[in-house]
Amino acid sequence: MKEKGLGVLLCVAVAGTATVLSGLHIGNFSMEIIGAPVLAILMGMVITMLRPTLAENKRLKTGIKFTSKKILQWAVIILGFSMNLGTIAKMGGQSLPVIISTISTSLIVAFIMMKVLKMDGKVSCLIGVGSSICGGSAIAATAPVIDADDEEVAQAISVVFLFNVIAALVFPSFGHAIGFGTEGFAIFAGTAVNDTSSVTAVASTAEGLYGVEGILSSAVTVKLVRTLAIIPITLVLALYRTYQAKKDGTQGKQFSISKIFPWFILLFIGAAIITTLVGVLNESAFTVFYNGTFVKTMKWLAKFFIAMAMCAIGLNTNLVNLIKKGGKPIAMGFCCWAAITAVSIGVQYALGMFYTNIL
Repeated sequence: MKEKGLGVLLCVAVAGTATVLSGLHIGNFSMEIIGAPVLAILMGMVITMLRPTLAENKRLKTGIKFTSKKILQWAVIILGFSMNLGTIAKMGGQSLPVIISTISTSLIVAFIMMKVLKMDGKVSCLIGVGSSICGGSAIAATAPVIDADDEEVAQAISVVFLFNVIAALVFPSFGHAIGFGTEGFAIFAGTAVNDTSSVTAVASTAEGLYGVEGILSSAVTVKLVRTLAIIPITLVLALYRTYQAKKDGTQGKQFSISKIFPWFILLFIGAAIITTLVGVLNESAFTVFYNGTFVKTMKWLAKFFIAMAMCAIGLNTNLVNLIKKGGKPIAMGFCCWAAITAVSIGVQYALGMFYTNIL
């Protein structure tokens, strides 16, 4: 703690401020659309811009690095406690074709754009995964697996954030205008919007437009099913890195999958399994506490840890350089976002889900 304490405390302070700000409402605009993690990374960038030497301070540097790496992994692990695999499997089956189609589309588009724009492979991977799965959480899980640095993570987070905000502002009216049914819109929101906070914002607004309840809970369920794609994708990326390293001979004979395997993902799965097993138990004081107070606390803690990690990444990011390099990542993010939106609408229409309503 003596070595890392000050850096960690700085990240805690910024994340706390971002969390408070994310709960504010300015007129009809809710700061929840932006979310604490994005506010934290922006605040970290601004602090570094005003005090360029801060992140290099020996008393802060170690703690900031620890937060951007280890705290980020802990956040992903804790997210597992908010996921009941049984409930998700039962409620998310209908949306699975749309989820698979949108995720595949985003990853393919990101790969094509990487080749066309001659972009860095790690940034392209993070944007593709962030756009297709669950924004910041997917980027947080993927970054350690591909060994992405803080500036690459910041670029990807910034791009995903931009299109999250646009989706939150545009999608409710757009979906209502083109004639989506209430269930169709819930699947659309859960598959075409990147981040969970933005999904809830879009779905909540839609409930007001449609004058019904149920869109929010259905959209969040679809989003949770989509989040599970973190597991196979990070494992595939780890295997691919192993193959490439052995092929190129860049890591020497001692290199093995164990060195880059995302072990924290196994703990993420373990947390989800615990929650699933508790869910099948008979109602008792313990299960009520676990499924209520405990799970809510874990959700909040995961979001706070992600905000801390995003602050640390912001502190290690040069905002001027990020803006200078932002053109190509934004173009890629837009193409992924537009493709996901089109595919979500198209697949639902083809399967007859477009006009379905929540009973």
